[in-house]
Amino acid sequence: MREDFDPRAWLTTQEAADLSHYNVRYLRQLVNEGQLVAVKRGGLFWFEQTSLEAYVAEMQRLGPAKHDPWRTGARRRADDSAEPA
Repeated sequence: MREDFDPRAWLTTQEAADLSHYNVRYLRQLVNEGQLVAVKRGGLFWFEQTSLEAYVAEMQRLGPAKHDPWRTGARRRADDSAEPA
C-alpha cells in the first residue's frame, strides 16, 4: 500500500459498488483491465474514489455510445474510405 494512503480518499469494494451501482465482480474486472485505480491489501481491493467517480461520469456521458465498438478507433466502419492521417 502506498505510504500516503488516506482511507478517506479510498473506498472498499462494497462502498465502490454502492456508489457506482456496478457489481463487485465488474469493478474487479475494471481494475484488472486498468480502467480503475485500486490497490489490494489483505485480500480487499481499495478503490481510489476520484478514479471511480471519473469512470462513472464518463460512462454516463457516453450513454449508449459506450457500446459502440468503433468509438475507440480500434475498428473502422466499411463506409470509412479515407485512411487516417
